[in-house]
Amino acid sequence: MSALKHSWLHAQPVNLGGMLRHSARSFPQKPAVICGDQIVSYEKLDRSTDALAHWLLRQGLEIGDRVAIHWCNSQEVVSLFFACFKAGLIAVPLNNRLKPTEIAYILGHSKAKLCFSQPELAPLCDEIRAECPDLHDIYTELPRLDALDQYPVALPDITPDRVAAIMYTSGTTARPKGVMHTHISLIAGTEMMSLLGLAQLDSLLAATQLMHIGALIAVLLPGISCGRTIVLLPTFDAAQSLDLIERWQCSYLFILPALLQFVVEEQGRIPRDVTSMRLCIAGGDTVPVPLQNRFRELFGAPVREIYGMTETVPVTCIREGAPRPGSVGPALDIVETRVVDLAGNVVGHGQSGELQVQSPANCVGYWDDPSSTAATFQDGWLRTGDLVRRDADNFFWFAGRAKQIIIRGGSNIAPQEVEEALYRHPAVLEAGVIGVPDAVYGEKVIAFVALRDGFTADEAELLDLVRSRIADYKTPERIVFLPVLPKGLTGKVHRRDLKNLALASLETRLPVAI
Repeated sequence: MSALKHSWLHAQPVNLGGMLRHSARSFPQKPAVICGDQIVSYEKLDRSTDALAHWLLRQGLEIGDRVAIHWCNSQEVVSLFFACFKAGLIAVPLNNRLKPTEIAYILGHSKAKLCFSQPELAPLCDEIRAECPDLHDIYTELPRLDALDQYPVALPDITPDRVAAIMYTSGTTARPKGVMHTHISLIAGTEMMSLLGLAQLDSLLAATQLMHIGALIAVLLPGISCGRTIVLLPTFDAAQSLDLIERWQCSYLFILPALLQFVVEEQGRIPRDVTSMRLCIAGGDTVPVPLQNRFRELFGAPVREIYGMTETVPVTCIREGAPRPGSVGPALDIVETRVVDLAGNVVGHGQSGELQVQSPANCVGYWDDPSSTAATFQDGWLRTGDLVRRDADNFFWFAGRAKQIIIRGGSNIAPQEVEEALYRHPAVLEAGVIGVPDAVYGEKVIAFVALRDGFTADEAELLDLVRSRIADYKTPERIVFLPVLPKGLTGKVHRRDLKNLALASLETRLPVAI
């Protein structure tokens, strides 16, 4: 990475705790976090997290120990993150949809010393403790602030290269891996978000859980860095999202693409005053172009996609509005990219290959998994496993995960391309495309579709639409209609479940409705 690309580092806080302290000095009485009836100022958040950080160290924890956080969006989550950052502890956020066995695995693998969880987990504490010998305790509430005030604050100096968080991947094909991000990699990701103009926006709504890397890097950290007000939705609800935008005049929304559809439909059904909205960022999956257009029509603001992965933070490429629908945009200025073929050779414009990334926001590896770390990082480049092509203007076009590519008769078929064609039909709410074995061509294409309420479409109609938009060999052999498509923890369509359903039905023709 060139010196020019590192020049931005000199103006940044050296650690994430310093980021909050800086904003608390600049905006002491400004609301930092709003969640329900709780409104916490920057000054109070800074003081309380100093005290909580000191309390954590008084529990026998040492710099580098892991602290798990299993909580829906709340002031408590924000406090725990920054207390860990200030104390030099490593935050291990847990998706609130995980089952007890999944929680126990992550606690055991990370060797977490403490876990903070919502009270609902209390009945399962004994079961989880039995699976996690390194776990000292599980707390279902934070220590009382008045008790914390008695402790003098004397916190360690935290260097920027220390690990700040371990974010576990959703693990759709195997056990989840713990992605290690340092203070400086998360600060770099935060700086990337500033390129979107977040400093000019005042009130930021997180409709996605802060346990997800997207909301952490696209709402919490840039919001704190810029001294903005962060509005939290405890659990997703489309109507409540719109009510919060109207009540707090939110100018920015971060949301998963799978949830954006419900917000758009709710606004079309019962309009709220959303004139304050200036920007929507969607990350975690692609956003169909018709959905982007409908959002702009109803909200008067663009949808910008952020492309990335837990390892790179989700801001590698950004779609700049609507000039090139379907593109995920160019690489950001402080990111270096290359596209390579299977042999590792760099390919030219218009050719597909794996995207590889060098960035100060890249993770530093996987927790306690040297083999996966070695496979992902090669010669300083992070292998994303994503297939893309780059046009002559350096805009990237996502072609799918390398492992998801369907190979039919020697030709590669990207599921996302077929799905995008299906989304052109107004009746299609969700689409998922997978490949299954074929004795002649190697694989054949199967599509699964969920329709919008009140809309109808049949298989022949959708197949005709797909054939009109993409090559015949990419057209699905069958389309299966489901009430709803299975999804993973981050809201992405769960292709493995779709493939299992298809494989189980190979002996007979797949039904048109299930």
